[in-house]
Amino acid sequence: MTSGTGATIKVEEISPVKKKISFEIPWEEVRKELDAAYRTVGKKAKIKGFRPGKTPRHILETYYREDAEGEAVSNLVQRSFEEALEANNLLPVARPQIEQAGIETEKSFTYNATVEVAPVIEPQGYEGISLQRQDASVTDKDVDARLEELRNMYSSLQDVEGNRPVQIGDFLLIDFEGKLGGDTRKELSEKGFRLEVGSKRFVPGFEEAMIGLRKGQSKEFTVKFPDEYHIKEFALQDITFNVTVQDMKIKILPDLDEQFVKNFNQYETMDAMKADIRKSLEEEKAAQAKSNLYKVINDKLLEMNPFEVPDAYVERQILNMMIEYQRRMVMNGMDPDQAAKVAANLHDKFREEATRMVRTGILLQRIAEKESIAVDEKEIDDRIRETASRYGRDFESVKQSYEKDDLIERLRDQLLEEKTLAFIESKANIS
Repeated sequence: MTSGTGATIKVEEISPVKKKISFEIPWEEVRKELDAAYRTVGKKAKIKGFRPGKTPRHILETYYREDAEGEAVSNLVQRSFEEALEANNLLPVARPQIEQAGIETEKSFTYNATVEVAPVIEPQGYEGISLQRQDASVTDKDVDARLEELRNMYSSLQDVEGNRPVQIGDFLLIDFEGKLGGDTRKELSEKGFRLEVGSKRFVPGFEEAMIGLRKGQSKEFTVKFPDEYHIKEFALQDITFNVTVQDMKIKILPDLDEQFVKNFNQYETMDAMKADIRKSLEEEKAAQAKSNLYKVINDKLLEMNPFEVPDAYVERQILNMMIEYQRRMVMNGMDPDQAAKVAANLHDKFREEATRMVRTGILLQRIAEKESIAVDEKEIDDRIRETASRYGRDFESVKQSYEKDDLIERLRDQLLEEKTLAFIESKANIS
């Protein structure tokens, strides 16, 4: 096809979401653009012996050829590319990749633009999905398990009596030094470290090696680090540790009696405490059941609607995941630079999940458009009010922080997904 700029345009489909557009612009158009570029350059050119705007063309070509041709190319590409998008109903999702070899006198100017576009999909099969709802009932056993967690939170540490050896459940104060290939590594060494034996916080084999040691004793042993260890250099390596047990303590749990209830101001009796635990467990289980149901819905939708997504979308999602992972690592006490390196190393591991999230998001958005599902300002305010209430803050300050951090649109997308999933749930066959 030929455009308004006189360019001959060909569109080649590399994939449903990637197009290669080839342009050939005749010399006559290129010459006009070059003339205009030299006029622009000539107004600013400062060459000794010539007044601004009066420098002859051949002199400008000697000193400013690169500037003029650069401007001409930029203008030709911008105009013809926009025309091609409009004529072919293409919506790019990222900047195009341009390949061009510059302007040659008396010749057509040619260039290629590779561009990613949004997928065109017609959602299928989202009504009448067969689903099974998870049992969200709470048992006495669930309540007892939560009470046991609370007992552990209010436990105290006491010295181990006598000179008995270390066993599962003991709390140790240890010094340890790790070596790789005979060299001591500071990342694997620490003094005065608190360790609960059996907590599985350390690499497999480390905590088990503590069992049987006594206070003041040392031990040397070797463990193989797992493949997924966050510092790649140590993954699958045999690391030799030298550990000294400086102190041993045992955890003492409080009795579940009226005295224990006094730790919590809001309860008068154990029965009242158990009733409240049951209520919060019911809310948690209902939320988890809904989350699991929605995951199954998403799995089924993706299965029934295969389509490709632009790499630009996936890369954007991976970046968000890396930022979130880094933030969590820093909150857990990791050095920010180290956290950034760890997150960067996970780029490829995040790709599959990021692609899934992008596909799900696009699919739900298309279903929302088709079914005229939308989110209004009141729904956004209600969710912000709910969040503010949960954290004991006032609505206005929380809304301002959402606006300041540009989070309103993200919240709108989240609410739209929730409403769309609720709509699909309402049309499903649930057993």
